[in-house]
Amino acid sequence: MIQFQHIEYLVALALVPLMIMLYYFVIRYKKKTIAKIGDEALVNQLIKDYSPAKFSLKFILIVVAFVVGVIALANPRKPQGSTMVSRSGIDVMIALDVSKSMLADDIKPNRLERAKQFIAKLIDRLPNDRIGIVVFAGRAYLQMPLTTDHAAAKMYLQSATTDVVPTQGTVIGDALKMCFAAFNTKEKKYKAVLLISDGEDHDESAVKTTKALADEGVMVNTVGIGSPEGTTIIDPATHETKRDATGAPVITKLNEDELKSIATNGNGLYLLFTNTDEVVDYMDAQLKTMGQRSVTENSLVDYKNFFPWLLGILLIILLIELFISEIKPMAVTTKKSIKKQSVALLLILMPTLLFAQSNSILIKQGNDAYDKKEYGVAVDNYKNVIDKDPANEKAQYNLGNALYKNGNTDEALQAYDAVIKGSKKKIDQSDSWYNKGVALQNNKKLPDCIDAYKNALRINPADEEARFNLQKALAQQKKDQQQQKDKDDKDKKRPKSDPKKDKKQNEKDNKDQQPKPQPSKMTQKEAEEKLKALLQHEKNLQDKLRKVDAASPDKPEKDW
Repeated sequence: MIQFQHIEYLVALALVPLMIMLYYFVIRYKKKTIAKIGDEALVNQLIKDYSPAKFSLKFILIVVAFVVGVIALANPRKPQGSTMVSRSGIDVMIALDVSKSMLADDIKPNRLERAKQFIAKLIDRLPNDRIGIVVFAGRAYLQMPLTTDHAAAKMYLQSATTDVVPTQGTVIGDALKMCFAAFNTKEKKYKAVLLISDGEDHDESAVKTTKALADEGVMVNTVGIGSPEGTTIIDPATHETKRDATGAPVITKLNEDELKSIATNGNGLYLLFTNTDEVVDYMDAQLKTMGQRSVTENSLVDYKNFFPWLLGILLIILLIELFISEIKPMAVTTKKSIKKQSVALLLILMPTLLFAQSNSILIKQGNDAYDKKEYGVAVDNYKNVIDKDPANEKAQYNLGNALYKNGNTDEALQAYDAVIKGSKKKIDQSDSWYNKGVALQNNKKLPDCIDAYKNALRINPADEEARFNLQKALAQQKKDQQQQKDKDDKDKKRPKSDPKKDKKQNEKDNKDQQPKPQPSKMTQKEAEEKLKALLQHEKNLQDKLRKVDAASPDKPEKDW
């Protein structure tokens, strides 16, 4: 079934009635003008070589060319192969705790790694379900929206670390709200949330939010990972045991009570993580109790585009209109001359049609090579298109992706820049800025990649992936700046001094440092009272500082 890629362009067809009205007014104006000139027989003699029928034909051809051009811009296309895939499944949002407490090693190698292993195995058990991922610590972020692309889900899962969320803490309530926002709110069934955490919740909204989700038909299941006895946390920045404000080692314990409460209020199941396969079996069985809905969806990404043919038809119509004259010919055109004109027209149009079709074939070959990870071959195909048609945005964009995959980052950036400058489509510009940001970020060019993500968001504020990568880049930049500052402070050299002046100063200091016995002017009792007063003053100051810290709304109570 043929469909339009850019259906919004079809709005331009509303101009066709205006063109017809304009034609009507032009014809009316011509008749009034002829009437005003004078004798009708004389006027007809003067304009006897003018053909109103050919004028009308030229107008019809222009209108048809306009319609064909608009349809070409909308790009009618037909999916290749089977267009629809039917599946039966549910939507599952996975909320993964990536706070620092998940680095505790009471479950080897640590809680976070075992949680990721569990999720990866569970994804394999849900082949027909849509999977989404939310990561959270002191804030919650949508790592990946709901998708049936499970390979992408595993890729995003592997990138989930404690560094992806700059704000530390544990806000389970925010994570549940983010999961709910990712669902289709029109449905009241077939939606589940799987929360994986040690339960050290630093807010009080989790249970309240769970009840709201249950009212909307969302099942909330929880998996507790950790030990009730608890253990210390190794800070990845210092590789030492993490300590609280008093200097005592932080002990992180599994809060089973909260996770059980969340599961109960969410009409779900709580499981204590013991063995990966065993927990996967139980959770898979729990999700299957929800039932499954039948969904038919489009699974193709490759289409047969018809816009090159429409552009060829458009060019033919315009050339025909160009050859039609409103003036009647002096003599009847012979069949031989008509054949010559037809052959000439065909020769003119043939290169154009072949050119458009060859470009489409080369891009298709490049796409096939890219899918097979033959990035060098893909680059050659895209470059062949660009050599003949430098303004081909699709080839430029695909070239950038292929060059990046092939390790030619600098050339890839140039290809993205060409799309940004040449494309009039906002979405192409936004995607090019985003891809440019990824390439720069992987090359450790943080300032440039930050600018690229910002430009992508200016064009498309709804791009959550660009927003997430921007936050990650800003956090890394702040960390690098702090490390550089610490290094500069450490490497600061003492100012140069005058050796002679230093010698005299040292002699004077040595002289001044000679002991000079002086009689004490303070009794022992006075000294004890003075010391007691100083200790009390210091205690009052510490109490005051603790009160200020407690009153600060921006400082989290815990950062693990």
